[in-house]
Amino acid sequence: MDVFSDPVMLARIQFALTAAYHFFFVPLTIGLGLILAINETRYYRSRNEKDAAATKFWVKIFTATFVIGVATGITMEFSFGTNWADYSRFVGDIFGAPLAAEALLAFFLESVFLGILLFGRKTVSPKFYLVSAWLVWFGSCLSALWILIANSWMQTPAGAELSADGSKAVITDFLGAAFNPSLMARYGHVVVALLIMGAFVAMAVGAWYLLKGKHSDFAMKTMRVGAVVGIVTSCVMIFTAHASAVVVSEEQPTKLAMMEGMYDDEVPPLYLFGWVDEENQKVVTPFAIPGGTSFLATGTWDTEFQGLNSLSETEQYGALDPETAPVGFVFQTYHLMVMMYGLIMITAILAIVFSFRKGGSIKNMKWLQRLVVISPVFPLIAIQTGWFTAEMGRQPWVVYPSATGPEGVALATNDAASASVSSPELLITMVLFFLVYVFLIFAWARVMGRFIKEGPVVKATDAEAASDDEAKRREAVPGFAPVDDVAVVKGGE
Repeated sequence: MDVFSDPVMLARIQFALTAAYHFFFVPLTIGLGLILAINETRYYRSRNEKDAAATKFWVKIFTATFVIGVATGITMEFSFGTNWADYSRFVGDIFGAPLAAEALLAFFLESVFLGILLFGRKTVSPKFYLVSAWLVWFGSCLSALWILIANSWMQTPAGAELSADGSKAVITDFLGAAFNPSLMARYGHVVVALLIMGAFVAMAVGAWYLLKGKHSDFAMKTMRVGAVVGIVTSCVMIFTAHASAVVVSEEQPTKLAMMEGMYDDEVPPLYLFGWVDEENQKVVTPFAIPGGTSFLATGTWDTEFQGLNSLSETEQYGALDPETAPVGFVFQTYHLMVMMYGLIMITAILAIVFSFRKGGSIKNMKWLQRLVVISPVFPLIAIQTGWFTAEMGRQPWVVYPSATGPEGVALATNDAASASVSSPELLITMVLFFLVYVFLIFAWARVMGRFIKEGPVVKATDAEAASDDEAKRREAVPGFAPVDDVAVVKGGE
């Protein structure tokens, strides 16, 4: 097959697979980081050893996931210099800064305070431990910001110019490059999606314990926390998705055309589902809302957008070939993402209603418990298909010539790959990556299974920690002093 002899295509496949694998763990760490911080806040207020055990449970889940996420992220960074050397030369002046900042300002922040969560329960004050939990989550969100600064610059370049010899992009305005036109919309959209993922995993854990009849108190608390976070973030997603779509319509017209299967200039309808007949250049669907996509992008029902055929005739997008563009793939991934969002909203509504109704009627609803157990698949598919839409939709460029981007700052994917890396070398590394990643996912799943099977067990050490934390908190309150294990008011009777 031609694909096995094309080093550029193999390099793209390898990076796509490693990125998709890595981004299985990232949503869990950022999403569950919020769940962890909320649980620690509950324990700080209640001083209940059961809540301490719940925090310890989520710390173990978070840590095991965080470790593999870091390892697989390093693999991706190395591939910039091995498989994508020409890309690294072109964007090195810009791309290196956010990656370095991510390591220095975000990764170390997250790692240091995660160490406190793991080993500092008895050695730091309860308030500092609580702050550490929130800083771990903040660090993970900050890490995502720097990575998205780098990725968003590839989508909508800014704050740079083409060098005199045309070999690379040179930064002229760091803040302009960092806060490029698509950053804030994309960051909000991505982070909200990751929080949805974390909420649904938390709900799934709670539903699993309800099905098994174990840890019922922890299960209901987890269900309610997950349901509240899930419904709030799912509603916020409407606004972040709209903002992201507006940026695409304004900055990346070829991507919008692929997302909606537009080959000719038209007022784009809104498709619920369908199939792109690439040979005849039309969308086959039984259902469409005329002007629907136009309304979502511009607020009007009659705005005409350029199709792929007319865009490919312009100087800016002349490298695009409508006949070979991945229109069908982008169309399907985009609409699958939207379909998953529908399932996410339905599940979130059911979970919030029946978790709080009549003291938790979900405890007696086996069908809903089973739905919630499998529900993390919905945001996972939505996240992965969303990234496929974003990355495949900007082809054939790795640095996209956006509408407001600096003149000449663009790079075709075929010109970004390393010329010295051969197809056999890529195939060998893909097989090795596959074997190692299969081992890692099974090891992670086994560890997760053991943690979940054990559950938030209250042990003597947890009760002692709770007692020590309570003592520290009382000592920190002015006017109180312990006497024979009884706190009395200084100067009182």
